[in-house]
Amino acid sequence: MGEYNNKPNSEVDVENGEVLYDDGDHKFIWLGWGKLESGLIQTNQYLIINGTKGILLDPGGIHIFPKVVANVTKYIDLDDIEVIFFSHQDPDVSSGIPMWLSVTNAVVHISALWVRFLPHFGITDFSRIKGIPDGGERIGELEVIPAHFMHSPGNHIVFDSKAKILFNGDIGAAVFNEGSEYLFVDRDNFNSHVALMETFHKRYIASSNACRYYINKVRSLSPKMIAPQHGGIFRGEAVDMFLNWLGNLKCGADIIDELSR
Repeated sequence: MGEYNNKPNSEVDVENGEVLYDDGDHKFIWLGWGKLESGLIQTNQYLIINGTKGILLDPGGIHIFPKVVANVTKYIDLDDIEVIFFSHQDPDVSSGIPMWLSVTNAVVHISALWVRFLPHFGITDFSRIKGIPDGGERIGELEVIPAHFMHSPGNHIVFDSKAKILFNGDIGAAVFNEGSEYLFVDRDNFNSHVALMETFHKRYIASSNACRYYINKVRSLSPKMIAPQHGGIFRGEAVDMFLNWLGNLKCGADIIDELSR
């Protein structure tokens, strides 16, 4: 049985990152924010280490590439990164793909729906690009799960069955006020955190029908943590509170008249 990170937010190392789960052989790591810059949307990058091999989850765009490389190499040699997973096509997620291909030997997994758009990021060699089918796939111990229209038409999330942590892409994203960032969302700060999530989810998530499909799948997994690409990481009781909140949210096509005024 591994150990989960139970630190209070006041003790989190936001610059260098935190190990979220560790059982001695398997680690799930949040790679930190570095020095936060004004005007740049905050993003989360994650590294899974299983034995001696690594998997990167949404390592991000060009602007943060040096910071992410620096933090990854604190834990593992770049030659030991075997897989890089991208949840969807947005530039803050995947514009760094050509640079990651140049410094690792990893295979890149991204929705097959977006593979043909990758030349616009400067990619010409597709020998290490693998399109994820609409229905998802398995990558070793990881389950790649479809979450289409939960922001992007071709969107996948990843469940780490050893750590029982769900990497959630943009689902659960929050936009912090500058200078008030924190890592963990717990029972005590969940209600105030909702205000930071609501506008994004109403505008960027397609409909409550898409939410229901996602919620039913996630509940069957019983994750201990939900780790989005933006905002805070839900842990403990906040996992269920987030799913309940999302299940009652009207968004996207549900409120098209409101959004179009």
